[in-house]
Amino acid sequence: MTTFYFGEDLLTPTVALQIANGEIGCAIGERAKVNINLSHKNTLLIAESEKTVYGINTGFGPLCDSKISKEQIKLLQENILKSHSVGVGPEVPEIISRLMMITKVHALSMGYSGISLAVLERILYFINNQITPIVPSQGSVGASGDLAPLAHLFLPLIGFGEVKVAGEKLAVIAMQQLHQLTPISLGPKEGLALINGTQFILAYAVLGVSRLFNCLEAADIIGAMSLEGLLGSVSPFKEELHKLRPFEGSQHVAYRMTVLLRGSEMVESHKNCGRVQDPYSLRCIPQVHGASRNAWAHLNQLVTTELNSVTDNPIILSAEESISGGNFHGQLLALPLDYAGLAASEIGNISDRRTYLLLEGKNGGLPRLLMKNTGINSGFMIPQYTSAALASENKGLCWPASADSIPTSLGQEDHVSMGSISGRKLNMILDNLENILAIELICAAQAFDYHKPLKSGPILDQCHSLIRSQIDHAEEDRIFGHDIKIGHGLITSGQLVKTANLAANDHGISLNRSLTE
Repeated sequence: MTTFYFGEDLLTPTVALQIANGEIGCAIGERAKVNINLSHKNTLLIAESEKTVYGINTGFGPLCDSKISKEQIKLLQENILKSHSVGVGPEVPEIISRLMMITKVHALSMGYSGISLAVLERILYFINNQITPIVPSQGSVGASGDLAPLAHLFLPLIGFGEVKVAGEKLAVIAMQQLHQLTPISLGPKEGLALINGTQFILAYAVLGVSRLFNCLEAADIIGAMSLEGLLGSVSPFKEELHKLRPFEGSQHVAYRMTVLLRGSEMVESHKNCGRVQDPYSLRCIPQVHGASRNAWAHLNQLVTTELNSVTDNPIILSAEESISGGNFHGQLLALPLDYAGLAASEIGNISDRRTYLLLEGKNGGLPRLLMKNTGINSGFMIPQYTSAALASENKGLCWPASADSIPTSLGQEDHVSMGSISGRKLNMILDNLENILAIELICAAQAFDYHKPLKSGPILDQCHSLIRSQIDHAEEDRIFGHDIKIGHGLITSGQLVKTANLAANDHGISLNRSLTE
């Protein structure tokens, strides 16, 4: 795919990110344009009629019983963008703003929102020319749409707010001069269509789905390396065991662990040792990683559904029929986002326990603290402190935002999802998880070194070589924060996972049995 057609093609998390990163182009489909124009025409007819329709010729929220005159309809739509721009807090990352625009254009291009093609083409111009509105991160309660962040996102359409162009922050008037643009005049329902919807929650969900998948892939690789360093057993990964409790996630992880450890001289070296069972953080990798895989699969499925849904209000079916409903309510994403946050946190919990095992000096013939000359050297003691601190922080972040609801809009919006907080928290947990995994990564690589000249199988050997190409073995203390940063980069860039997949492909092996992206 070189061009994605809004309103026609199936949007997935992967495709949304490819558009946001400029890897594929985007345009509004021709069939979608017909639907958009028809819906816009119907909205204009409603506005000219004597029929009362929410958001077209009424006020918003508790002001839904306030009739708006035909002369004031356009002013109403501009005022809603201004009055709802009340966000606070740090700016969202540019990728989030871009994903918000992408997902909003796709939803509005379905042809049920009454917005004009001209407005959508202006947003499309922003996407294609890397014009990214500045959006504060706090202020949405995740119902009635992500009102505040979406209002900030689309203020630049009418000549207000700030944007980033090529990474430089500009006032909108400067951007307009640079691109020879003039502000858009909004028609009936257009302001409401822009701010009504779940695109803030959805943008964080799209990013979270991608990041969590990468962490799950990396955690299997790093966990397998730790198991080898600790001379753990591969028998808990046998297919026969997991057929007896056939959860898709655990079967998938058990298969991956078997493939990752296949051909390992380290595994063979202790085949007949007297150790009966490994600690749970090694033995139960399929069950724990697998449970998080199941949570990821559930979130991925629901995000894909939401990406191809209409989530504003009211929905325009014809000039005679519109429906005022609740498709903007974020609960459908809030619950799985909280679940995914818990799933991500648990991957960090078990990773930290494996790091601790690597430092104990009790298993695998490893030196205590993964360094021979300790006393004058602290070895890898303190990186595990950081891992523990991050794992603890994640436990606090796991409190479900969706468990709370504070009525807003004078009681008209008496149950809200708080899904915007769920999405932000998932990505905060992932920030911590990526560093926890980086710490296990550098410790597992250190453990590998103590088993030389024994080798691993072809996949993990390549992964270890990648790590050692950027992080040296340590036999005396140094600033391990630098190593953690490099390890973090190997994980977040996808380089570790890519190296494993390429090594598997080179040997005619597949690492993916199911639950693939």
